[in-house]
Amino acid sequence: MNSRPAKFAGYCMSLWMAFGAVAAEAPQPVIHPQRWPELPPALPRDEALEAHVEELLARMSPEQKVGQLIQADIGSITPNDLRHYPLGSILNGGNSAPGDDKLTAPSEWLALADRFYEASIGGAGATVIPALWGTDAVHGHNNIPGATIFPHNIGLGAARDPELIRRIGEITALEVRVTGLDWAFSPTVAVARDARWGRTYESYSENPDVVRQYAVAMVTGLQGAPGTPQFLDAAHVLATPKHFLGDGGTGGKDQGDNLYTEKQLLELDSLGYQAAILAGAQTVMASYSSWRGQKMHGNHALLTDVLKGRFGFEGLVIGDWNGHAQLPGCSATRCAAALNAGIDMFMAPDGWRELLKNTLDQVNAGEIGAARLDDAVRRVLRVKLRAHLDTEGRPSSRPYAGRYELLGSAEHRAVARQAVRESLVLLKNANHLLPLSPAAHVLVAGDGADSIAKQSGGWTIDWQGTEPNQDFPHGESIYAGIARCVSAAGGTPNLSPAGEFSTRPDVAIVVFGESPYAEYAGDVHTLEYSPGDKRDLALLRRLHALDIPVVAVFLSGRPLWVNAELNAADSFVAAWLPGPEGGGVADVLFRAHDGTVQYDFRGTLPFSWPSSPRPPAVDELPGEEPLFGVGYGLTYADDGYLKRLPEVDVPPALPPAPARKRSRGRN
Repeated sequence: MNSRPAKFAGYCMSLWMAFGAVAAEAPQPVIHPQRWPELPPALPRDEALEAHVEELLARMSPEQKVGQLIQADIGSITPNDLRHYPLGSILNGGNSAPGDDKLTAPSEWLALADRFYEASIGGAGATVIPALWGTDAVHGHNNIPGATIFPHNIGLGAARDPELIRRIGEITALEVRVTGLDWAFSPTVAVARDARWGRTYESYSENPDVVRQYAVAMVTGLQGAPGTPQFLDAAHVLATPKHFLGDGGTGGKDQGDNLYTEKQLLELDSLGYQAAILAGAQTVMASYSSWRGQKMHGNHALLTDVLKGRFGFEGLVIGDWNGHAQLPGCSATRCAAALNAGIDMFMAPDGWRELLKNTLDQVNAGEIGAARLDDAVRRVLRVKLRAHLDTEGRPSSRPYAGRYELLGSAEHRAVARQAVRESLVLLKNANHLLPLSPAAHVLVAGDGADSIAKQSGGWTIDWQGTEPNQDFPHGESIYAGIARCVSAAGGTPNLSPAGEFSTRPDVAIVVFGESPYAEYAGDVHTLEYSPGDKRDLALLRRLHALDIPVVAVFLSGRPLWVNAELNAADSFVAAWLPGPEGGGVADVLFRAHDGTVQYDFRGTLPFSWPSSPRPPAVDELPGEEPLFGVGYGLTYADDGYLKRLPEVDVPPALPPAPARKRSRGRN
């Protein structure tokens, strides 16, 4: 979305206050729908299902119809409320949990799912079909302590393994089902083109072909393959490619303005959505961002003419967290413009009561036409019926509900550990320092060495991802994984975040990088790593000056300018945000006990690595020559020498050079 705390509404409103008046007066950009491809249907028309939709629609009152188009956050709605208000959906935002306790037991999630289900089909506000529950399961079922957490998308993009992505989708869906929920707001299919954007780690790659392949794999993993008995069966959940359209091309600004041409929007940003729709995606989330000054939540040409028309999307389009409130003339509790543009379900976390009343008034006044209302309701009902919500029964009665042993099971965490191994990218390996002997005396330093939160990033248990190690029941920090590997081989691991030691180590592994963040909190003005604090660099330099071989393990949600850090390390590993399976890092850094290589590096860069604090050139977009191109990544067989890099930034005196073709490197 993603869903987020209520205080975020103030930030959204301040953006609207700053830009809304300009957007209202600016000429609307022109989309030519005939230039966009017509996609074949992912699913054959089901006449029995469509007849059921019409039968349900005919039984609904105007209030029930409007209610189907509103989703409320569990932080502001109770099961008892749902007995009086006929809402079609609920969600848990980034910081929302049963009883307002983010560490609550999985059984409490399932029990609350039961209560919401029962309330939605009983009482004065009863609907003709149960409510859907959506959740931000963006790298595993990441709101649930103890569930399997996978590397964030940027790391998965480095792995170049669509089959692994499909399996991750399957595991995520199954664990979501254990807690009784129906709907995952995933995958993000943004093609991020400026790593200053705080959501870069949610993007698989700047390469739209990688995004396209992964969109198919993740949607198939979450939902099952269309036309098979597994499609949206009891082991799968609804998927949500997001955020439509162009949020990766906003110049590094969250909720910014994409200035691409229509051709670029089609050829770069839309490929993931086309692929996801062909794979059977049933919901799509609209973006906060704009295209050439027009907010996507109000863009009829793209939401209706292109997505629903040319792409033939038959599912529902859901708005982002109060995203409709940013449209000119709208508020969080009143916005006919979004529904008329093509939004089918408002994500209205805390203003849902007023929105229900005001939208019903707008329907009665003709501001929202009867045909548009019924179309939106049909889409919601169609998705619910395809998800078997009418026949599955209460959440706790479903086949995988309550099987808590599946949450973070050994089998599932083994897949997460595999994903960690495959996502690591080796950028430097002077004198073939890696792989290391596990029988050595190993100093493990840096503030990221024993921090599961730092290696997991945002959207992990809470919105910004700041939980302590004890909140990860199955988690293993990078240090813990190294210590287990080294101790088993007779070596000596020593943890010292500050890099202190009494016995000289054979090698130092320094784990450092970005602190956790999500969304706009992660936007930066420069790609220089930690410009105001050079403690990590000082640590690397001090150890290097003592002639101790240094391995740098860099944790980040994006590629950053780290020339000085690269110079100060003998080996440098881009580990991205690998998640709680720290043992996966040790698997690759160390030889097996018999001296053989057990796991080589196979990850390659999903994004261009900058040679300066400014964004590198990407395809036809301007910028500077990257230090390493997309597809770059060393193996142990490669010469890991890297010449000394300039550490002082010298801004170009001339206009940026034309962008070069994307480097494919090793695939």
